[in-house]
Amino acid sequence: MHTDTFQKLSRFNYLLGETEAAYHDAALKLGLSDSAMRILYAICDLGDGCPLQSVCRRSGLSKQTVNSAMRKLEREGVLCLKPTSARTKQICLTEHGKALAARTAQRILQMENEIFSAWPSADVETYLRLTERFLTDFRQKSSDL
Repeated sequence: MHTDTFQKLSRFNYLLGETEAAYHDAALKLGLSDSAMRILYAICDLGDGCPLQSVCRRSGLSKQTVNSAMRKLEREGVLCLKPTSARTKQICLTEHGKALAARTAQRILQMENEIFSAWPSADVETYLRLTERFLTDFRQKSSDL
């Protein structure tokens, strides 16, 4: 690998790791585990009553981790699962869950909105376009694994 490419990839991986660490630190400050925060964040982003499968995909967590965290959140009275068919369920926040989401995941979403709102529109579009391009290229190359 070319030295310049290696250094850029190393910087990319560093930034990715630091971003994940910043989200982890924010979740801890708000009193949530990473998995609980990701689930609540996904529900807030997708909308209450969203499909379980969409939360799995949006959270980036494994199905097993989501199921384990969801059972814990159900026991805590944060959410409930409602069957929509024989094979699908939707996630609904309880009143307690809505209050918890407002204190946690919605605050993270608000911070992210403030950050993007402070950037010039062209920068936001460039960031999103390049992130999507990287994802598309990665998926294409990894399909051969």
